[in-house]
Amino acid sequence: MTEEHEFPCATCGADMHFDPEGHQLLCSHCGAVQDLDTSQFKPLRERPFTTSDPDLWAQDDRDIEIKQVAHCSSCSAQIDFSDTAHAKQCPYCASPIVTDTGAKRSHKPDGVLPFAVKETQARDALGDWLGSRWFAPNGMADFARKGRSMAGIYMPYWTYDAQTASQYSGRRGDHYYVTKRVVVNGETRTRRVRKTKWRRVSGHVSRFFDDVLVPASTALPQKHLSGLEPWDLPAIRPYSPDYLAGFNAESYTVNRQDGFDVAQDKMQKVIERDVCFDIGGDRQQIEDLKTQVSQVTFKHVLLPVWSAAYKYRGETFRVLINGQTGRVTGQRPYSRAKVFFAALAALILLGIVALFLYQSEFANAY
Repeated sequence: MTEEHEFPCATCGADMHFDPEGHQLLCSHCGAVQDLDTSQFKPLRERPFTTSDPDLWAQDDRDIEIKQVAHCSSCSAQIDFSDTAHAKQCPYCASPIVTDTGAKRSHKPDGVLPFAVKETQARDALGDWLGSRWFAPNGMADFARKGRSMAGIYMPYWTYDAQTASQYSGRRGDHYYVTKRVVVNGETRTRRVRKTKWRRVSGHVSRFFDDVLVPASTALPQKHLSGLEPWDLPAIRPYSPDYLAGFNAESYTVNRQDGFDVAQDKMQKVIERDVCFDIGGDRQQIEDLKTQVSQVTFKHVLLPVWSAAYKYRGETFRVLINGQTGRVTGQRPYSRAKVFFAALAALILLGIVALFLYQSEFANAY
């Protein structure tokens, strides 16, 4: 059986949605508000990580939900929709998708970072972002403000905690200077030459990693997801369907083992910086580095994003707005006319400078 969550208004019966401003359920029809049902909240917890089965971690069936999922053939996103929805557009790429692709059994999120930015605020942020790009076509900012409604969607992520202990060996380089005499055009001169003295070193570093964040979806380019950061992860709340009322949610398509592989790559880069700092000196070379990872835990969380996909000259451009901070990232079109005139202006400016230099040299010659 698929799990359905309905939030009818007690006053008029219309659907209620989560209000980012009041952190309540709000009826868009009559304006009635309703407090969140905190009785169903479970404590936010870290789950112990095991590699026996990357898709099994539920303690009981209450951690499992079966949802109707729509698959976008353009960007491969898997969007959760209610059974009453018949046809939708993908919130990432605006491609039409239908919801009759079947039900998906998945694990409920452990936590959710609620929306704090309203749609009107997100649209204004998008308009300001486009307006600040000089090469964007004229009218794009107005189009963004007056265009169709934006899609509020919760994106799936993994977070990982881990204790690491690393043994390393390498070399430390310290700069020193020597004075050399050189002959230039028959004249003896002195100059300082930098050299590096190397010595072998070894040592130990340790670090506890808290909430290493990894996307649990491949629907969007990594550079766009990185552009949404930073996130205020301590503000994550225990998962409740109330936060999702009126919003879409994307199902995870990256399992927790693959996500942990990405997290380990992130941790390794930080460990290497720690080792270089521990070695000290002016230059560092790491020759051998062995890391033991222990006490690994994880969470499955949902983070809020406003998504807009708009078309310009037949091409689709995607823009994402951090639903917590209002930070904007994404693609934008370039006006060919603006690029042409900017290049023309640069050539004219170079020509003026060249003419001025030529006239100055001519005047000095006579």
